[in-house]
Amino acid sequence: MRQPTESFPEIRDEIRKLCARFPGEYWRKLDREMAYPKEFVQALGEAGYLAALIPEEYGGAGLPLSAAAAILEEMQRSGSNGAACHAQMYIMGALLRHGSAAQKAQYLPRIASGELRLQAFGVTEPGSGTDTTSLSTFAERQGDHYVVNGQKIWTSRAEYSDLMLLLARTTPKDKVAKRTEGLSVFILDMQQARQAGLTIRPIRTMMNHSTTEVFFDNVRVPAENLIGEEGKGFRYILSGMNAERILIAAECIGDAKWFIEKASAYAKERVVFGRKIGQNQGIQFPIARAYAQMRAAELMCHKAAELFEAGADCGAEANMAKMLAAEASWAAAEACVQTHGGFGFAEEFDIERKFRETRLYQVAPISTNLILSFLAEHVLGMPRSY
Repeated sequence: MRQPTESFPEIRDEIRKLCARFPGEYWRKLDREMAYPKEFVQALGEAGYLAALIPEEYGGAGLPLSAAAAILEEMQRSGSNGAACHAQMYIMGALLRHGSAAQKAQYLPRIASGELRLQAFGVTEPGSGTDTTSLSTFAERQGDHYVVNGQKIWTSRAEYSDLMLLLARTTPKDKVAKRTEGLSVFILDMQQARQAGLTIRPIRTMMNHSTTEVFFDNVRVPAENLIGEEGKGFRYILSGMNAERILIAAECIGDAKWFIEKASAYAKERVVFGRKIGQNQGIQFPIARAYAQMRAAELMCHKAAELFEAGADCGAEANMAKMLAAEASWAAAEACVQTHGGFGFAEEFDIERKFRETRLYQVAPISTNLILSFLAEHVLGMPRSY
């Protein structure tokens, strides 16, 4: 089902070959044990895919965002799960765009070589959720260090990441003119922090996402680990969120393609009441509709990536791409389960695992309702709803 719109065919071919080394049995075993796909991540790192967005001068491939999207899409389409490493691609933006020359020289070559993993993003808190400006984790400047106290939740891969991109308040909320001010971004050395006040508690969820709750108890962070200017962190994080939306959309498109291909193939083979079930419009229509949704989302994803790479405002397009792709992947998942009937619930078919995994993207990294609120206010000019 290769489409002429699919970019970077050589990269896609190589990703498929790599993913073939990690078949369904590999992912099912990890899923049962709630284990991190160490071997898969290592293989991606060795092949250079985790350094796709790092400039060549720092040992990376220097590829555009659309190439990273193609990588992640093909992972999902091959039945793998890119969630183990996708954050490294979109977290990278804050360091690339706003990090100092010294920070880039210190971290980027080691991330590119695979020596360091930058896969944890400390933003969400129990009391703030997606209301990022209301977070309360505080970093107080004390001489040449900041001392961090607070709590983060849904911080995926914190147990397996060497570095965390941390967003914390450096000025109390009641002392800033605008609620988006007074937030700062830090690079946190996880190994050092775990020895000095950082506690990580895994959270078991319906999918194997390696997510955690993180507690900061007087964790000291060197002042040179501050990215950009103090108090400007929300803007730095915001500039990377469009990349996040686009890459997650690409993953959902890959999921949708996997489900559609799986359902179509089964519908052409399965015989019930003396006829192939694919002859029945009750089977055909949901799969065909999911395909149409996926293609529409794919076009929006390409448009968002094009705008992002041109340095243009792509907030609306990135959000719409993520929403449409998440809805398309879920529609495809529903159609795939329904087409397979009881077999859709059998572990060995991998459908139930992918079904659980793709459901996440209706909620995170931003919920559909918040995207609709964004479009209503910032595109359609309606009054702010929150």
